[in-house]
Amino acid sequence: MAIVVNLDVMLAKRKMKSKDLAEIIGITTANLSILKSGKAKAIRFSTLEAICEALDCQPADILEYKEE
Repeated sequence: MAIVVNLDVMLAKRKMKSKDLAEIIGITTANLSILKSGKAKAIRFSTLEAICEALDCQPADILEYKEE
């Protein structure tokens, strides 16, 4: 099972920097970097909701399931 995090793609589409997103949603740039790299073990729904609100997108725009 592989969950792919496409946060970089959405940031590029919205022409937003990671630092700006981290500020808007209230997490550290280090934690956002862990999420972007796919190394995060979990994500809170409140964080996912804040990301979707800030980037005007849906969770499926950020998270994708790919079979290995």
